[in-house]
Amino acid sequence: MRLVVQTLLLFTVVNVFSQSTNPVLTPVKIDSLYREDQFYFGFTLNTLQNKPAGLTQDKFSSGFSLGFLRDMPINKKRTIAIAPGLGFSYNNYNQNLAITEFNQMPVYSIIDPTITYNKNRFTQFLVEVPIEFRWRTSTYDSHKFWRIYGGFKMGYLIYDKSVYEDAQGKIVITNNKDFNKFQYGAYLSAGYNSINVYAYYGLNSLFQSAKTANESIDMNSLNIGIMFYIL
Repeated sequence: MRLVVQTLLLFTVVNVFSQSTNPVLTPVKIDSLYREDQFYFGFTLNTLQNKPAGLTQDKFSSGFSLGFLRDMPINKKRTIAIAPGLGFSYNNYNQNLAITEFNQMPVYSIIDPTITYNKNRFTQFLVEVPIEFRWRTSTYDSHKFWRIYGGFKMGYLIYDKSVYEDAQGKIVITNNKDFNKFQYGAYLSAGYNSINVYAYYGLNSLFQSAKTANESIDMNSLNIGIMFYIL
């Protein structure tokens, strides 16, 4: 009987040790075809360049943009890419160029410094088509890297609104035909990880056929802010 019990115990121990094997290591799959920075959104401080005499911006003017970019790497390390896309932008400009009406036609004038007014601005909403050239230090397993993205974008104005308000009342004009429907410019974005500095310079005028009493209005925009990119 003792011999039988010892034999059973021996087989049990052998069986337990035979079940103990080295764990199977699952290989990490490297995504050699990864893409970066597919979505973007940004905030800007908007300034006007080539202003007519007397025009000033005494209040904060802001902008917001968002969209999608198709990242297309062009080298083996995937650190250089081209990215076309589609997006939207909203730009607000506070300044002292009053846009009023006479016989249903826009009239432009620099507000006299002695006149008190409550509000004076124009806003624009555009559909944009950017295309950019990208350099970055990214790898397949890290989303923290340096980047420099430079590009060109074409915008189409789909809605605009100007508001002038003083003690006498409010004048609102929408879809002003004097604004340039097509606007385009160059931009640069650079930074590390999530936050990037951003600058856009408009290469054509915001207006196509506007004049004050003394000169044509050929202002373009310079927008500076921060840009965020996400996958």
